[in-house]
Amino acid sequence: MAVQVANQPPPLRDYNVVAANAPLLEALRREGAAWAEDDLLAFGAELGGEPLEWGRLANQHPPVLHGHDRVEFHPAWHSLLALGIREGLQRPGSHVARAAKFMALAQVEAGVGCPLSMTHAAVPTLRLEPALAAEWEPRVTAGEALIGMAMTEKQGGSDVRANETEARPAGDREATLHGHKWFCSAPMSDAFLILAQAPGGLSCYLVPRADNGIVIERLKDKLGNRSNASSEIRLDGAWGRLVGDEGRGIATIIEMVVHTRLDCVLGSAALMREAVAQAIHHCTHRVAFGKLLAEQPLMLNVLADLCVESEAATIGALRLARAFDEGDEFRRVATAVLKYWVCKRAPGVVGEALECLGGNGFVEDSGLPRLYRESPLNAIWEGSSNVQCLDVLRAVRREPASAAAFLAELDERDRAPVERALAEADEHGARRLVETMGVALQATLLDRHSDPAIAASFRSRERFGAFGTLPAGLPLAAIVERNRPS
Repeated sequence: MAVQVANQPPPLRDYNVVAANAPLLEALRREGAAWAEDDLLAFGAELGGEPLEWGRLANQHPPVLHGHDRVEFHPAWHSLLALGIREGLQRPGSHVARAAKFMALAQVEAGVGCPLSMTHAAVPTLRLEPALAAEWEPRVTAGEALIGMAMTEKQGGSDVRANETEARPAGDREATLHGHKWFCSAPMSDAFLILAQAPGGLSCYLVPRADNGIVIERLKDKLGNRSNASSEIRLDGAWGRLVGDEGRGIATIIEMVVHTRLDCVLGSAALMREAVAQAIHHCTHRVAFGKLLAEQPLMLNVLADLCVESEAATIGALRLARAFDEGDEFRRVATAVLKYWVCKRAPGVVGEALECLGGNGFVEDSGLPRLYRESPLNAIWEGSSNVQCLDVLRAVRREPASAAAFLAELDERDRAPVERALAEADEHGARRLVETMGVALQATLLDRHSDPAIAASFRSRERFGAFGTLPAGLPLAAIVERNRPS
């Protein structure tokens, strides 16, 4: 006989993942893509239905390697990927409109974001070679080809100049590649941008996959992002075509990396949003000690603080997307700053949101464990936190126009602490510098564009380690209601 249990919040299902996200919709309009709002809302309504189950299934049944060249995915993963391709997340276009849709899809499942992101980001690099762009860009635009990237090797990691994969000349701007790559995500892609050591130094090659000496040695057993295949590959004479100049491989592939760093920011902001939505939903349906959890003063403080952090991430991410549309100097430093700060904040937000559900949050059925496992990844992908901080140092020293553009974005009260931090900047204190820059940028953007209660709450924070330490006197219930999924 079934046991009847009361006081159980219903699953958050059949809802529009976009409609209740006021910060995202406001940013979409403000940053120049209001024309895309109806389409985004329709996509959000679709994602809140069956795709939620697809995300669960794709993670419950991760990809399997057959032989050395075939990766089998669960049909749910293919369904999610098809949604992203249908919405154009793999092709060039408005970065702001794409960013909003990318975030909406990442709330449902992040595992298809990797191939969509790399394919989208490969196009600017391919355009360095008009013949390659003419061959591959139409296929990308039509959703007929995915393009991956393989840089990392066992002995070097982030130090790609230590790569040992060899490129042996095999004709005019062609080579065969021999070596290994320790991390190759989405190995089922149709082609890859690969770094290899040519006679003239580290160079970038476009390498088709089919019947071309690319051996998948194994799939990675990862903490999170389990629906996406990541692999170790061996290159046994794989034929490739040079992209950019020989010996300039890093400079060639960096534009792809910069675009994927934007998607890391978007993906982390999306994880925060989904975690906060789940926490609010639970706490507005669960009674404890005689009233709803969301009405308990301390829990209300926690929820509001999480909402503030999520909105700060969203508002920064969409501003950054506009910088990519406009191609301005601001994006040079801001990309690394937000890649560091937003991705670093995500695990704390998701972990606190999980705790709002108590023991229920620790159970797979809630969906929070999957978000929690996913949350550290974007800080590692496309350059870890230290790499981002060192990149900021390098940019402000070598490209003063980029530092000036970042400072110009800030209001006077936020510019002063950043100028002081820049004056004292060294490698030892690089994280302190970049955190100062990230918080200053978010504070300015919230003051300028957000609900005054959100901006005031953000500025009222003291440097405590946990969420839920906002001072008294703030309209916390209104902040939570602004972010409540419905």
